[in-house]
Amino acid sequence: MSDTRSRTALVTGVAGQDGIYLARHLTSLGYRVVGTVAPGTDATDRLAAYLRDITVIELDSRDRQGFGEAIEALQPREVYNLAAFTSVGASWRNAELVAETNAMSVLRMLEEIVAYRDRHGEAPRFYQPSSSEMFGISDQQPQTENTPHYPRSPYAAAKSFAHHLTVNYRDSYGLFTANGTLYNHESPLRGPQFVTRKITLAAAEIALGRRDKVTLGNLDVRRDWGSAADYVRSMHLMLQQDEPQDLIIATGRSRPLSELLEVAFEAAGLGDPARYVEQDPDLMRPADVMDLQGDPTKARELLGWQPEHSFEEVIGHMVRTDMERLRSGVEHSAAYLHAA
Repeated sequence: MSDTRSRTALVTGVAGQDGIYLARHLTSLGYRVVGTVAPGTDATDRLAAYLRDITVIELDSRDRQGFGEAIEALQPREVYNLAAFTSVGASWRNAELVAETNAMSVLRMLEEIVAYRDRHGEAPRFYQPSSSEMFGISDQQPQTENTPHYPRSPYAAAKSFAHHLTVNYRDSYGLFTANGTLYNHESPLRGPQFVTRKITLAAAEIALGRRDKVTLGNLDVRRDWGSAADYVRSMHLMLQQDEPQDLIIATGRSRPLSELLEVAFEAAGLGDPARYVEQDPDLMRPADVMDLQGDPTKARELLGWQPEHSFEEVIGHMVRTDMERLRSGVEHSAAYLHAA
């Protein structure tokens, strides 16, 4: 193995929240990072603000030939597949696209990695981000690596398919492939279509007198929320192990959305959010998952990994960053990535 290859990582979907945090983490460790964005993606400002020390190439994650050509040219030691359709709520309206992007693309990548191995005698290590949504309505709280999947959305079903494929190609072909089952993880880079960012942005706008209300759906759903900056560290650690493992990455505590709302409005100096919130039944999902809580024991024991940022720190930082965005008019800045 050449020294260049030993320090090269390919990160698909590098312009997304996790892609940016992971690419910055890898470069801080001395990696050469090559990241992909979908053809035609306008991410110039975002990449200029957050990622100046990586190479960016255009690649549709569904393009098997393009992926094969990329790994042949780059010969990466590690591949992190972070390109995905990420909205659970929107997946019902885009079920076919979700299946192609989150499931079939993984099959094509694994096939190309097998072909690469057959040509070169070795293959890059492959990381697949699975989702806690795969567990669906689970009678096991918290969920562990052995909890059965019961997906309740097209997004979750596609993620479950990709998860099992990643295991199957490891078992069938001896590849180093690993699933990190990620529970909800947030940062100021989270898109405004996600309910967490919808809440932090609304709190900032209300605090600055730019709106009066926020409309939300079910406030009783519970999720295990963590920090994106913490979770990407686990991705790298998983590919450094002697043997590949599938691990739960979570904080170990679930909270209702109403608590996230309270923390966000408190961080904005607004106090009780009740007078600012309206609920709309149309925002309810066709089949919702009420409670997801992960057990990160195995990740702690095998990787030495544990979260460094509290729930309150993450949400408070998001609110303060949104207030700074609104005041300054600057949407993207490296200063937004971590709390001062």
